[in-house]
Amino acid sequence: MKKQYKFIPLPGYKEYPLDEMKRRALAFYNTIKQRRTVRDYSSQSVPREIIENCLMAAGSAPNGANKQPWHFVVVSNPDIKRKIRQEAEKEEEAFYSGRATDEWLEDLEPLGTDRNKPFLETAPYLIVIFAESHHLDADGNKSKNYYVQESVGIASGILITAIHNAGLVSLTHTPSPMGFLNKILHRPANERPFLILVVGYPEEGAQVPDINKKKLDEIASFLD
Repeated sequence: MKKQYKFIPLPGYKEYPLDEMKRRALAFYNTIKQRRTVRDYSSQSVPREIIENCLMAAGSAPNGANKQPWHFVVVSNPDIKRKIRQEAEKEEEAFYSGRATDEWLEDLEPLGTDRNKPFLETAPYLIVIFAESHHLDADGNKSKNYYVQESVGIASGILITAIHNAGLVSLTHTPSPMGFLNKILHRPANERPFLILVVGYPEEGAQVPDINKKKLDEIASFLD
């Protein structure tokens, strides 16, 4: 029998005065525009409670038919991080030595990326995000999930934002293929690795490339 939801009044919504809405929107923009992808990590520990609350924020993301088709594996064990780095660098070696097109490598060169990924061991946490292609219950019964990539992408964006808001830095890493993550982390075949999110404090003196984001009129159109 299909689940039936009871409808309730919209919880927690508060309408702000227009001036406060404008202030809040600008304040959030000024906060989030400071977010940068960081490759130089301190080994300083991060309280697990912070990561847990960021994950709960990610789990609140909108998703297809409320199937919530994601699973987050939080890795702090040094041995497991080392295994992930070893396998990821094998894929990166193949990428940089022939799998990637010349154009792709030329686009990456100014950003200073290469096949070496020490941050996979240095950072206190790796959050490996899996997308659940379909659901399996305890008895092995299969049910369909909807808009899986979109749903997991939205949840990942909220997680990245929550981590920045907490005062940490992150990096999205997507070695391809990523099937080795299922084996290392003992995840079932109905889950596909979506990305590895590296999380922690920046190393003292960490540097990032001096890049600019597109202007509003380059990314949005208003049809009045």
